Amino acid sequence: MDPVILKIDEAILLIALRRQRRRRQEEARSRRRHQYWVHPMVSRRVSTGYFCNLYSQLRLYPTKFMNFTRMSVPRFDDLLERLRPRLTRMDTVMRISVSPEEQLLVTLRFLATGQSYATLHHYFLLGVTTVSRVVKETCVAIWEELHDVVMPEPTEEIWESVVDTFWEKTQFPNCIGALGGKHIRVNKPPHSGSSYFNYKKYFSVVLLALSDAHLKFLFVDVGAYGSQGDARIFRESAFGRRVHAGQLNIPESRPLPCTEKPSLPLVMVADKAFGLAKNLMRPYSGCGLNRQQKIYNYRLSRARRVVECAFGVCTAKWRVLLTSMQLDVENAIKVVLACCVLHNFLRDNDSSNVEPEPSNHSQRVQFMDLRSTARAMSIRNQFAAFFESPDGEVSWQNDYV
Repeated sequence: MDPVILKIDEAILLIALRRQRRRRQEEARSRRRHQYWVHPMVSRRVSTGYFCNLYSQLRLYPTKFMNFTRMSVPRFDDLLERLRPRLTRMDTVMRISVSPEEQLLVTLRFLATGQSYATLHHYFLLGVTTVSRVVKETCVAIWEELHDVVMPEPTEEIWESVVDTFWEKTQFPNCIGALGGKHIRVNKPPHSGSSYFNYKKYFSVVLLALSDAHLKFLFVDVGAYGSQGDARIFRESAFGRRVHAGQLNIPESRPLPCTEKPSLPLVMVADKAFGLAKNLMRPYSGCGLNRQQKIYNYRLSRARRVVECAFGVCTAKWRVLLTSMQLDVENAIKVVLACCVLHNFLRDNDSSNVEPEPSNHSQRVQFMDLRSTARAMSIRNQFAAFFESPDGEVSWQNDYV
């Protein structure tokens, strides 16, 4: 037989087989799609679902309500009223819409536990795709409604208050916040290669945060920096670019407490993963440190640990941050941002907050040491000298060294 004719016959047969397989797949999808208009189990949501049977009962027992939603009844009602215009949907002749109360309860339960959408589907008797849409839209609404309220752009007055609180609580002067980062685990995005693969050998997005001494976030920045060099993560983040560009409305330099000169800039404190800069202090590195350097490292560590405590409070309350999120990266970032503003919202309002030890659940971000300027090293040396002077020393620092 002519080889050309043989190849044509093979091509025709291959096309026919592909068409047959495609037709079978479409028929299978059609059968799945039209098996039920509304699943019989889901149709009983208004009579047997979690929200119908549990919500009104939970409100009668504040402790149980707190355990279920991670917030008190008054705080839930406050948040609900802020979100109600954005979450209200219209009922139709075919379906009863999901009420704002139920949407918020589903979302808070997801953030509090990290349970899968399928699990929430069986509890609340909502479709899996409905649960997915509810969580996504509610997280966006929480971020947009609360961000300017609980995490406003710092003014000079806010910076002044932060400085005073850090000096009072941690005895670190001229400090405008503690800077830290955490890897939040996500599933590997499709076709992403190593774009989200970090040095800890898993896929993640990075949460960078600046915290005040009350464990509230002043700035948060969430991004996918997994495959980049560690030193570039902070430098390429939106927050890092603003720091280096001097766009944070930070007040002018001033003398340290009980001194008249020299004037030193207001600084953020961070661990050795970050590079030393004019407005960013990090510990001395190495083993052969003298007494003055050890005291400086100790005092800086006491101030820096507040951001670790803030991460600990946030992840202990919103345990979705401890799981491997079964979400695409865009939605995972929305979830993390919603958790951060809810953390601030509850720090402002709930009296049940505790200050735990620094969290080890979410992996700390590591950054390569950037080359420090002579000016930055001089500022650090002046802080170190102040901590050993009579004006800056504290009685218990001698126990450390």
